[in-house]
Amino acid sequence: MIGIVYKSTGSWYQVKSDDGQFHSCRIKGKFRIKNIKSTNPIAVGDKVVFDLEKNGDEEVGVIKTILDRDNFIVRKSVNLSKQTHIIASNIDQVFLLITINNPPTFATFIDRFLVSARAYRIETVLVFNKIDSYALEERAEIMYLKDIYEAIGYRCEEVSATQNKNVATIKQIMTGKTSMFIGHSGVGKSTLVNAIEPSLDLKTKEISDQHSQGKHTTTFAEMFDLSFDARIIDTPGIKGFGVVDIDKYELGDYFPEFFALKRDCKFNNCLHTKEPNCAVKEALEEERVSWSRYKSYLQILSGDEETAHFRTDIWNEEDNE
Repeated sequence: MIGIVYKSTGSWYQVKSDDGQFHSCRIKGKFRIKNIKSTNPIAVGDKVVFDLEKNGDEEVGVIKTILDRDNFIVRKSVNLSKQTHIIASNIDQVFLLITINNPPTFATFIDRFLVSARAYRIETVLVFNKIDSYALEERAEIMYLKDIYEAIGYRCEEVSATQNKNVATIKQIMTGKTSMFIGHSGVGKSTLVNAIEPSLDLKTKEISDQHSQGKHTTTFAEMFDLSFDARIIDTPGIKGFGVVDIDKYELGDYFPEFFALKRDCKFNNCLHTKEPNCAVKEALEEERVSWSRYKSYLQILSGDEETAHFRTDIWNEEDNE
């Protein structure tokens, strides 16, 4: 039988077969995928081949094969730097939820995620959530970020799940596709999903007052069929996003504004750091390239995982003097 993995708990998998039935499945023995060293061999969104076996009175599925993935999102574990984790696979698009405070989402986190998504050919929509809760100064920060990312081709949407602002727009973008929602704990993923599809009734929790960070409400990634011809993958909140296996000479290609300037650099393999006649650095000095984006690039290039927790605001203009 062939099916799609809708939920993974690490040892058991909920698989929806082609006939629309859900089956509890497991894997037998060690299950490794060629060229991928991952903490989880099977991810939500995977298309798998499985057999049904009798276990007493119960029928249990046994996964035999994972079919080729169109794409996947993988991140490096912050605490186990040699380990990687596949968040989900076979995704049409990702909605990256961003909040200015409660909790803060900083540019370095956004940029690391965008690099990974672009490397695996996954379209990303930036969703500035909780838009109803911001003061004037915080609104200015949102406009600043939107200007940066819209200028390099990313779609940005301002949303308030509680006020139902632009929820219909998000639904329209999702229609006919498999979408993943991702962001820090507390950015309002579950609240937004509930506004999009109230019947799901996902659990939500308040922000921790002590650290202004979210409490984890989703333990495992899980996919849901929606009522308007769409599927959504809800993911656990993540603190950091380590970039995995991108060659340093290719990294700039995943920054679209750098890639557009690359042909004007003196050297074909320019790293945009100390090389002479670098078009990216010239554009940076002329403020045609964002300093926050360039700082993110340098951090990823240097393998600086100290910033992987992303609790430092690296796009503060005072740092750019």
